Amino acid sequence: MDGGYSLYQNSSGGRGERDFHQLAHSIGSSIQKISKNVTSMQRMVHQLGTPQESSDLKSQLRQLQHYTQQLVKDTNDNIKELSKINTSVPSEKQQWKMQKERLTEEFTTALTSFQEVQRLEAQKEKEDIKRAKQASGRVALNMDGFGGASTRQSEQLIELKDQQEMKQAQLQEEQELRELEERELAIRQLESDIGDVNQIFKDLGQMVYEQGEVIDSIEAHVEKTEIFVSEGTGQLRQASNYQSKARMKKFIFFTCLGLVLAVILAYIIYELSN
Repeated sequence: MDGGYSLYQNSSGGRGERDFHQLAHSIGSSIQKISKNVTSMQRMVHQLGTPQESSDLKSQLRQLQHYTQQLVKDTNDNIKELSKINTSVPSEKQQWKMQKERLTEEFTTALTSFQEVQRLEAQKEKEDIKRAKQASGRVALNMDGFGGASTRQSEQLIELKDQQEMKQAQLQEEQELRELEERELAIRQLESDIGDVNQIFKDLGQMVYEQGEVIDSIEAHVEKTEIFVSEGTGQLRQASNYQSKARMKKFIFFTCLGLVLAVILAYIIYELSN
């Protein structure tokens, strides 16, 4: 079987730069494993209902689906933890934001592919079980029909089938019934897993929405700050104009006063000289 679902290490989110990068690296690695597992699952699912189908193939497919489902849950938890880590360093804020968005987008893409192959697997399993039940029903009808056959036919059937063969047929029928029950249980589990993936999609959507609200709030705050700065700049410019006008008035006043004093002084000097 494909080794795409090999063991992986979970990272606990911290609050430092090192913790952020370690957690982001772990998420990126998990997303790659999910994508690889989905590719293997697609190949296996397409073999269902063909001559390549076997009990080993189905067992491997269920096991791979189980590992990938758990990996998806852990990755979703890590992305939630990553979204809580922030930095006060201005040069890192935009970089971390873009990295979070990229990982969330890549995880959503991998999750979509995983759910698609899950649904295809469930559909094929349901169709296969339906055919098996119909075949089992036909066999039962044929067995019931033996009682209505002619006496000679019944005698021939008794001659052809001894007690051991009848017991073998009964055991085989019981085995097939158990297998059908196990397969129906596996389908119910698969449908439950699909429901879990739907919930993860909702969680991601809610997380992106909440982050968007925070970003909108920050942008609104920045816009208000820009407005306040603009208003403050306008007030400073207006005060500067007022100050310039006041200085100009003082300059004109003192100039006029100087001229008047000069005229008076010239007149006094003229009168004294005469």
